[in-house]
Amino acid sequence: MLLGALAVLAAFEPALAQQGQAPGQPVPGGISFQPPATAVAEFLQWFHNGFLLPIITVICIFVAGLLCYALWAFSEKRNPEPSTTTHHVGLEVAWTVLPVFILIIIAIPSFRLLYQQLNIPRADITIKAIGSTWKWSYEYPDHGNFSFVSSMQTDQERAERIAKGTPAGEVPRLLAVDNEVVVPVGKVVRVQVTASDVIHAFAVPSFGVKIDAVPGRLNETWFRATREGLYYGQCSELCGKDHAFMPIAVRVVSDQAFAAWVEDAKKRFASTAPATTFAAATIELPSAR
Repeated sequence: MLLGALAVLAAFEPALAQQGQAPGQPVPGGISFQPPATAVAEFLQWFHNGFLLPIITVICIFVAGLLCYALWAFSEKRNPEPSTTTHHVGLEVAWTVLPVFILIIIAIPSFRLLYQQLNIPRADITIKAIGSTWKWSYEYPDHGNFSFVSSMQTDQERAERIAKGTPAGEVPRLLAVDNEVVVPVGKVVRVQVTASDVIHAFAVPSFGVKIDAVPGRLNETWFRATREGLYYGQCSELCGKDHAFMPIAVRVVSDQAFAAWVEDAKKRFASTAPATTFAAATIELPSAR
């Protein structure tokens, strides 16, 4: 069934198949972010690489320079009689006001980023993600309310997929799953996240998405993928012995490919009951006063 569904998607994704490697996954020796696939992820990466990193670098160089100068200028050799100065009003004002000013400058884009992450636009699609030890379950309430379980594939299962024509780059070790989440490109996808046992976390770096999955609580996040591809994430909350084996795979496709996948998924998962009714999950709202 899995190979049949992948064949449906492959028919609409020749570019991705030719590429051979999904863009949204870690690379050997990588030290930076994964390629962004949403506007929020682009802003987040700019905030870190283009804004915070230069500020931090300048501060570190400045402080290191002061330390080196102090070691050189105030050594015992150059100051046989130590200074008796105990305070300096100008310096005390400067080292208080300057950090406050820097924090205010940092806070402005930071609050803007938080607003973009937390303010969920009107959703085109809603998906429910339920974390459990040690796999993910997904529901599509807007498209027939079918559900399925997504588990990490073993090395043997990966080898079988590669032997049947799946590009090796699309089945990375410890990240490939048997059932991928599929969403259309350019659509607002609201993800409602909870857990059935212990605390997990739903995270997809290329989307700039990370939110806790807490039993008895319904958290929400969202993304709008700007390009097609296969994007990977992982559970990002220590949840037990197999925490490292809870990957998340999201395939972004065209509207036509998504519609074809939905029709196929309705048949494949028709007998699968929803993973949870969410009866016990709640969203905390501020009380009216």
